[in-house]
Amino acid sequence: MFLPVNHVVFLLRWYFPHSIGPLKAAAFVSYNMAAPEPSRCCFFVQKKKRFCKMVAGKGRKYCGEHATMEEDGSGSRRIVCPLDPKHTVSEDKLQKHLKKCNSREKAKPVYFVENINAGSADGDETLRQVSLSELSRTELETLVDKLKTAFKGLQCDLEDSVQSHPALHHELHNPKNGDSAHKHLKQQSSILGHMEELGLLGRGRCFVEFGAGRGKLSHWIHEALKTCEHLKTCEDLQLLLVERCSTRFKVDGKHQDAGVQFERLQVDIQHLDLSKVPLLCEKKLPLVGVGKHLCGAATGQSEEEEPPHKRLRPSEPSEPRSGGGLRSAPTGCGPGPVLGLTVALCCHHRCDWRHYVGQQFFLQRGLGAREFSAFCRMSSWATCGLRPTNQRGDGEEHEPAEETDAVNGFLSASEREQLGRLCKQLIDHGRCHFLQMKGFSSKLTRYISSDVTLENVLLTAVPLTPHSS
Repeated sequence: MFLPVNHVVFLLRWYFPHSIGPLKAAAFVSYNMAAPEPSRCCFFVQKKKRFCKMVAGKGRKYCGEHATMEEDGSGSRRIVCPLDPKHTVSEDKLQKHLKKCNSREKAKPVYFVENINAGSADGDETLRQVSLSELSRTELETLVDKLKTAFKGLQCDLEDSVQSHPALHHELHNPKNGDSAHKHLKQQSSILGHMEELGLLGRGRCFVEFGAGRGKLSHWIHEALKTCEHLKTCEDLQLLLVERCSTRFKVDGKHQDAGVQFERLQVDIQHLDLSKVPLLCEKKLPLVGVGKHLCGAATGQSEEEEPPHKRLRPSEPSEPRSGGGLRSAPTGCGPGPVLGLTVALCCHHRCDWRHYVGQQFFLQRGLGAREFSAFCRMSSWATCGLRPTNQRGDGEEHEPAEETDAVNGFLSASEREQLGRLCKQLIDHGRCHFLQMKGFSSKLTRYISSDVTLENVLLTAVPLTPHSS
């Protein structure tokens, strides 16, 4: 509903008695309400009591935001796209648009198998995320006691092992890199150092980077393995990047002509069947899983993955077709054997019971879905309120922890931090237990100092080497 012009003039003079005279106020009202500016949108914004100031297209009365108000030359009205309300389309061209709209449902790739890694959905309706604010002090004390009891017999103090790799030496000392870039480089360098120490960083294998983002970790793996004699061939090195979102400024695009196979899959890990990825089925190179800050439930392993009978030395080439000490490649379609895993963990508060691979570990300690959900919430105590401002929301690294469940008056900040770290470690020990049940030797290590990132725990796993003659 419009206000009379004289009322608007009165209000303007009331709020600006010394700067706006009656003539200026009337001119202001006339300018903003009487008609839109030339080449501007003709839509009147009721809330702001003025015309829209967005530029209208040539020959158009309205801007793209308000194009639904306009009929095109053929008399067809523009309507909101039913696939994506963020854009509009001419009503008479709707069917043609739906066939090419970027928001249309696309054919699923062969490696997409819905919820293949999501776990059982049985009883999901009872697994509502526990809110600590809904629990009484007695219930919280009981949870803390259960947490401490579950930790009996487990390693509480993780080993500090900050590694480095010469491939990143130049960039680490490049003054053009800012603080944020320098912190990421330190983490990537340490991850590569751990991979080399475990014998995982070598050619003759396929590196699968989960939660790849821009693909920086794969980039440095390639740089570490790039040698003059190997630049002419891509037969013995593959890098597969898995990321569920479309990512800008990807670095893997720079390696298309670098004599190595880079491939990117845009798919959620919970729907990814590695055994059906064409790249992995072609040469069946042994697999090494890597990830830098893999959030929440994304850390897991397919039930079908098994270790090889023998680990490779960094300098030892694999022979997937003829064996040669490494387990022969599976017959038919499917990837090669798994050589190991190196994943930096984070965001435990985003885990849920259905996706968690360590359910058996929890159940053996008398814990269930409710305790797991509470521990996930409590895990944010390890970082909430403690992360410096320049470490919050650094995009590629991880999302900020939940900071809404602090229990004031019950525990001090230092006690909450300690309990939060125990929750994180208990969840991670469940992951280690799962890997051990699958024939891997797993370990948790603090791979970088906490002043670089508070999410500084690295999960590594290599196959248990059997006795052989």
